[in-house]
Amino acid sequence: MPESKPRKRAASAATAVKFSQPKPNPAWYKPVMFGLMIIGLLWIITFYISESRFPVEAWGSWNIMVGFGIAIVGFLMTTRWR
Repeated sequence: MPESKPRKRAASAATAVKFSQPKPNPAWYKPVMFGLMIIGLLWIITFYISESRFPVEAWGSWNIMVGFGIAIVGFLMTTRWR
């Protein structure tokens, strides 16, 4: 019975490992992520403390949505953090 050709296991195992590991995030990613969360929180706190006069008086209660929106972008960035 003829013998089959041997496979190159070392080369294929190395390429599988190379593609399975995700790349690390850039150095700016973590400060931006936490910065957005903190800015969103400070936006909402400023709105409540100033009794709707700051950060943007014309937006009224929409300031809460803006603050949450900024914070949510920061929280969504945590899903991509490595």
